[in-house]
Amino acid sequence: MRHILSCLDLSIEETKRVFEIAFDLKKRIAAGERPPVLERQVLGLLFEKPSLRTRVSFETLMHQTGGSSLFLGEDVGWGKREPVRDFIPILSSYVDCLVIRAKRHEDVREAAEYSQCPVINGLTDISHPCQALADLMTVRELFGKLEGIKVSYVGDANNVAYSLGVLCNRMGVQFSIAAPEKYQFDQKSVDELTAAGKDLFLQTELAEEAVDGAHVIYSDVWTSMGQEAENEQRLADFANYQVTETLFAAAAPDGKFLHCLPARRGEEVAAEVIDGPRSAIVQQAENRLHAQKGLVVWLLTEAGSK
Repeated sequence: MRHILSCLDLSIEETKRVFEIAFDLKKRIAAGERPPVLERQVLGLLFEKPSLRTRVSFETLMHQTGGSSLFLGEDVGWGKREPVRDFIPILSSYVDCLVIRAKRHEDVREAAEYSQCPVINGLTDISHPCQALADLMTVRELFGKLEGIKVSYVGDANNVAYSLGVLCNRMGVQFSIAAPEKYQFDQKSVDELTAAGKDLFLQTELAEEAVDGAHVIYSDVWTSMGQEAENEQRLADFANYQVTETLFAAAAPDGKFLHCLPARRGEEVAAEVIDGPRSAIVQQAENRLHAQKGLVVWLLTEAGSK
């Protein structure tokens, strides 16, 4: 039985297969076809944190493929009413797959240890693999390839940046990140981000250096959920890291802008960039549905489930 808690849980070949399924099913949806490849399968969505794109995309993909989903919010009392070792084995015996969106990565890791079905990380403080899969699916659609592409992330070395960087490194995509020193990746993360080759990774304090020749400039909010008390300090620390048209001048001529959303115009990105012709955020957000569909179908039909 397989769990996908990080992009590191997928081999390069498995990632390629997930993309292959995702692109095929996206094409079939566009043609009006909805093959019931997950007929009668049930997906449990155990969410400790608020969600829009993650929840709706997972619920939709199950209905489009003939399955169903159950949303389980804070009211189920995960980790409060009863211990994980009692709660998760029973819950996982009811469903075919669990997507868990939690505040702490260790809580998802513990849940996977007790689970009787595959577990997918729907977001934790450390990792967001589903977002990264959608991101690189979008990059491939935009440029027709991944090899030779450079993705530059401007902002905090957070869960989104980590997952994107890991997946880029494994798939042969150059990845650079620009952030103030205290917001950069630590050495352990750098080792994971460069496992497939150090020549594909750059970490710098200079935004212009990071985006030099980039095909994609990627940004995220400077203050994530749970960091509200740090907001004023973060706004000051990242004041010189806004993605603007001026910054894009250092990127490739056909450079595109991506953002995992929600965004704060006028902070991490200028309105003219996110709302302009460079922006591919709608395509990127839609691909959450298709990339996750590829992942769930692969996990439940090819990787083995219960």
